[in-house]
Amino acid sequence: MVGSANLNIMIKAARKAGRSLVKDFREVEQLQVSVKGAGDFVSRADIAAEKILKDELMGARPTYGWCAEESAEEEGTDPTRRWIVDPLDGTTNFLHGLPHWAVSIALEHKGQVVAGVVFDPAKDEMFFAEKGAGSWMNDSRLRVSGRSHMIEAIFATGLPFAGRADLPDTLKDLGRLLPACAGVRRWGAAALDLAYVAAGRYDGFWERRLQPWDIAAGVIIAREAGALLEPLNKTDDLLASGNVVCANEALFTGFAKIIRG
Repeated sequence: MVGSANLNIMIKAARKAGRSLVKDFREVEQLQVSVKGAGDFVSRADIAAEKILKDELMGARPTYGWCAEESAEEEGTDPTRRWIVDPLDGTTNFLHGLPHWAVSIALEHKGQVVAGVVFDPAKDEMFFAEKGAGSWMNDSRLRVSGRSHMIEAIFATGLPFAGRADLPDTLKDLGRLLPACAGVRRWGAAALDLAYVAAGRYDGFWERRLQPWDIAAGVIIAREAGALLEPLNKTDDLLASGNVVCANEALFTGFAKIIRG
């Protein structure tokens, strides 16, 4: 697929940041057996990757706004466009030497995400989409799964940790969903969860209290592959609320009903 100039800028930036992270990941795999230093090392890797992304993206489009996990939000001289960036989605996996993490970049125009890139450097899988142009992984066009029966479907989510307040709600979700489906996976990287729905690897995904940079790129990749996405509360703004439910069209109504209780 030949993408727009903006998409090509995003893919180039994601690959450059990914190369930096892969080098650091090789070192953190050795550090992860020791408590001392590993967390600080990953934090430095995260910040270094964000600097690469900011230099590449803002260097190419200096008038755009900036919203990212590790730095302050900036409004651009073009108020209609902004980059939404997570330099390392799946930080805990990275810290523990687990090769499941990604660079996530989205472009927002007038409040709508119009392009997204989720790059998994460890597996060399580049997921990307532009509004109206479909979703892709490397050279392959993506489509959501064709499963239509809940009992055959696998879903993904994030499980609350460290005393987060949404644990009771998530446990209730699991209590309703697990008897009705083929399984639930928790891999710890929301951007990749949504990309995997686009690729048909998962049949659906839901999670609460996510940040815009966690899901912005994944949202357009999933939508362009045929997924339906809504905020858990239908009246909310999806990115602002951070509460999302997503599935293929055949499963969405039943899945969303279970999650919404």
